[in-house]
Amino acid sequence: MKLEEYVADPPGVFIRHELDLRQWSQRDLAYILGMAEAQLSRILSGTHAISPDMAKQLGDAFDVPPEFFANLQKLYDLSRAKEPDPAIKKRAALQGAVPLREMIRRGWIEDGAPSLLALQVSRFFESADLDAPFATGFAAKRTSYAQDTPSQLAWLFRVRHLARSQTVARFSVDALTEAISRLKPLMIDVEAVKEVPAILDQAGVRLVFVEALPNAKIDGVCTWLSDEQPVVGMSLRQDRLDNFWFVLRHELEHVLRGDGKERAVIDDFDDDDHKSGNLPPEELAANAAAANFCVREERMSSFIERKFPYISERDVLSFAAVSEVHPAIVVGQIQKRLDRYNFLRKYLVQVRKHLSEHAVIDGWGTAIPTQL
Repeated sequence: MKLEEYVADPPGVFIRHELDLRQWSQRDLAYILGMAEAQLSRILSGTHAISPDMAKQLGDAFDVPPEFFANLQKLYDLSRAKEPDPAIKKRAALQGAVPLREMIRRGWIEDGAPSLLALQVSRFFESADLDAPFATGFAAKRTSYAQDTPSQLAWLFRVRHLARSQTVARFSVDALTEAISRLKPLMIDVEAVKEVPAILDQAGVRLVFVEALPNAKIDGVCTWLSDEQPVVGMSLRQDRLDNFWFVLRHELEHVLRGDGKERAVIDDFDDDDHKSGNLPPEELAANAAAANFCVREERMSSFIERKFPYISERDVLSFAAVSEVHPAIVVGQIQKRLDRYNFLRKYLVQVRKHLSEHAVIDGWGTAIPTQL
């Protein structure tokens, strides 16, 4: 018999049994306890619960641990308690597997009955297995996502859903290579970032911006809807121009290499591996391409060596002008290389406000409707 099917007797049943064994009357026990017989009668009938104080008194009277009577009362109360709504257990199971409440709050799925929630979650994660929603899905040859957090994966799949609604040109490596060359001149003006989505559309790359979920450390992702449909997602976690261009070029290098077809490449540039440089070859290649795209490695190293340790604001502005990039690009490189994150922070301009009317942006107080 399951515990939830067991109906316990009132504690008074045991007390009466003990009275019979000792040949005590109810009046005798009331005398021993120093209480009115009518009060004891309510305990014996189950209409009055055994309090912790009474459990201790009964323990002394019958020479048993007081926990015995306290547990009798607890079992009796639980057996009479109202059965909980089955939806509670189902919602808990879903919340344990995915960031359900945050997904509802962000408008990624609609709140409703557990069966509706489960259906939406399975469709959201492109999986029929809710017990392991990340083990199967958008590519039969994809490897497991066990090392990524549910919040990171929810963000990834939100990027994928939004990317499906975009119509772009046919992708080719040559088209993307040419597009990257068109992106380079835009780095001198922060407002020019608004042209990026259209340029990538023409190259067949879907670009999506999704605000990260709480505690989901993520900067960007390279994923594919098919072998010919690359998607780049960015969180704009650090809403600054230098980070925007580095993350974008990093993910585009993954696209050029064909990375992310079997398993989406989720990038967190604050993780220990990126900080230590202990990275797989594809990440090292993408980092090098991104850094060189911002400012050529040899030029940046030469500038720092010549000016260190006294790098003035004027030096930075002159070098940025010669390199044909916004000063924020140079400042970001210096901050990272020298671990001086307070250096000329005033030049680290924000970019999201310049993208809002020209890109697919989800979050930051707005949600794009999608059909699941």
